[in-house]
Amino acid sequence: MYAVRRYAVRHARFFERLYNSFEPVMVFLDPIFRSMGYNRLERPVAAVERAVKGLLFDCQMCGQCVLSSTGMSCPMNCPKNLRNGPCGGVRQNGHCEVKPLMKCVWIDAWEGAARMKGGDKIQTVQPPVDRSLEGSSSWLRVAREMAEQKRATREAERHALAEAFSEARAEEPAAVPLAREPDAARPHREANESTTVIETAEAPQGKV
Repeated sequence: MYAVRRYAVRHARFFERLYNSFEPVMVFLDPIFRSMGYNRLERPVAAVERAVKGLLFDCQMCGQCVLSSTGMSCPMNCPKNLRNGPCGGVRQNGHCEVKPLMKCVWIDAWEGAARMKGGDKIQTVQPPVDRSLEGSSSWLRVAREMAEQKRATREAERHALAEAFSEARAEEPAAVPLAREPDAARPHREANESTTVIETAEAPQGKV
């Protein structure tokens, strides 16, 4: 398992591209997830997530996955569960002071982040772990949160557009004034009107 975890760090760019393709699919499936019920899907999806991420990253299923921000090195594998950098006890060879045979997860994190396109996200300060989310699926949580954010954004845009049109209707005139007729068009119109009057006068009168 440890060897596979180190392999994932060495190929962090590949796994970043894979996740960036997978995340939009999960968000796209949000209507299906909502119709089926997120609570109903939690256990089977969490089981699949545990199997896949457990194999590749030695995932501890904290429910608040930050692999994309930590170079594909899970910070929960740190014996101290440090989420924002290494402790002061890293050995000179880069190994953990608690587990001398294990390389510090944050040394791996910096190496993996250097290989990733979005490696600068490792600078983001992570909030403390919410223990109530342990064992839950971060896939479903991220999909639901991103889908809700998109719906809220669309609703805000519609609301702003409706207000803009409402203000425009309140200020516009009841009838739009006609534009001034171009001077070049007047002789043609007057000639047409004269011809129409002559033709009407010469037309034979019908019997009553």
